[in-house]
Amino acid sequence: MEMESEMERGAQSKQDLIDDNRGLGCCGWIIVIISAFFSILIFPISIFISIKIVKEYERAVIFRLGRITARKAKGPGIFFLIPCTDSFIKVDLRTVSFDIPPQEILTKDSVTVSVDGVVYFRVSDPIASVANVSNADYSTRLLAQTTLRNVLGTKNLSEVLSDRESISHSMQATLDEATDSWGIKVERVEIKDVKLPHQLQRAMAAEAEATREARAKVIAAEGEMNASRALKEASLVISESPSGLQLRYLQTLSTIAAEKNSTIIFPLPMDVISHFMHKK
Repeated sequence: MEMESEMERGAQSKQDLIDDNRGLGCCGWIIVIISAFFSILIFPISIFISIKIVKEYERAVIFRLGRITARKAKGPGIFFLIPCTDSFIKVDLRTVSFDIPPQEILTKDSVTVSVDGVVYFRVSDPIASVANVSNADYSTRLLAQTTLRNVLGTKNLSEVLSDRESISHSMQATLDEATDSWGIKVERVEIKDVKLPHQLQRAMAAEAEATREARAKVIAAEGEMNASRALKEASLVISESPSGLQLRYLQTLSTIAAEKNSTIIFPLPMDVISHFMHKK
């Protein structure tokens, strides 16, 4: 299988070379030969013009008489050019990041929000990025802005605020598919900030406050209900033993005295008062 794949690649490279040679034409080859001949004549000088160097993170797309010479970009390292007929364009392969300017977007539920983000991309195919689009960087920036508008226009406000990760993945897939023919690989898209109108912020804050107050009232009512049940059970227990009520009186007095109050109210049982009233 490996031998077959190697043979296929060799046949393909030969076919590419034949296609390139045919593309130059007879006049083109005559010009190339003449240029190479004069380069040999002035060799000590032409060497400074012919030798080019590209860095590790760069690639060179070579044009010969206006045509791309190979299916693969040159580099990194040293390569040679034929003076007068060859030219080249350097392409940076490092990851580039840029901010998406704040976009005024109307969501699916008719709420206007301002959203910005950041995009990370790199050049995956130097030849396609040069031959298929005039400015790959600028085109990707414009496409990111329109993609942000299109994706968020299909989302509700609640989804925009709570589901940023899925929105980022959706934008990345859309951008990556659209820029594939440009030789661009979109690595990551992130939503940075979602700004709401001040009036909507106040309305949402009032709604959240009302919800918290309602929840607090429900909790307080449940607490009072539980306390009333506990008091009812306690009263039933105390009613079974009259002396227990007196002990509760004494415990209450002890609690009041511990607070260093100047006035202590001593509860007097009604049975004692009724006894004195009968004597009168």
